[in-house]
Amino acid sequence: MNQPFSSVWTREPRPARSATLSRTQIVRAAIELLDAEGLDALSMRRLGAKLGSGATSIYWHVANKDDLLELALDEVYGELTLPDEDAAWREAVSAFAHSVRAVLLNHPWAAVLLGSRPSLGPNAVALVARLMKLFQRAGFQGMAVDYAWSTLLAFVLGATTPEIAWRAALGATRMNDKELMETTHSVAERAVRDHPDLAAHYARYRDTDIEASRAIAFDFGLTCLLDGLHARLERGDAHPPGPDAAGRAGAASPCEHPGSPA
Repeated sequence: MNQPFSSVWTREPRPARSATLSRTQIVRAAIELLDAEGLDALSMRRLGAKLGSGATSIYWHVANKDDLLELALDEVYGELTLPDEDAAWREAVSAFAHSVRAVLLNHPWAAVLLGSRPSLGPNAVALVARLMKLFQRAGFQGMAVDYAWSTLLAFVLGATTPEIAWRAALGATRMNDKELMETTHSVAERAVRDHPDLAAHYARYRDTDIEASRAIAFDFGLTCLLDGLHARLERGDAHPPGPDAAGRAGAASPCEHPGSPA
């Protein structure tokens, strides 16, 4: 029977055949290339050139590009600050969410990969285990544990992806934040000239500190999400129906959310 998916983590590591090159070196070099130039820039040939080695030498350690991306993504998971088991759950969740945002901004290519492949590496599995314990300690039970942490990760990814896209656009224009915002405002002013209330609202943003505004918006959304989770706990509504009932209601499986281990 064919397996539904193949993962580097379901196979034994390839035996080392080079004394001068290791899988760890390969993965670190791949992350450097991905950070600098993005997913489209990564190829075994370019990676070999960066390492001063041929692509064939890389294949001794990593079977293919998909395996390499899985390995790189798990390294990124390893950069996340795991929730403190002894901290209050809201404090721990908030610190973790801010850590995810910061790591994704440092590795924007990783946001594209989340949810597109199984996350079965040791860092991803340790992360999910810690998140489950955190939400269980908060009072969530059963499937609500998965719904809670997957909703958190969905919020962080949804809030951070537009920021990643903006930074990519900024890099393409070679403008700074202020210059690009000024250009955008000029276009927006013409587009809303027949809507004075909207025009006045947009005008308030002209002299805004963009980085500070993004951070405040992220914290606002995160606080609203945590308030909602806390309200469910207060109502005693932290143990929803099982997956069959949820499926009949049209709810998505937590495995469909980014960061899920499957």
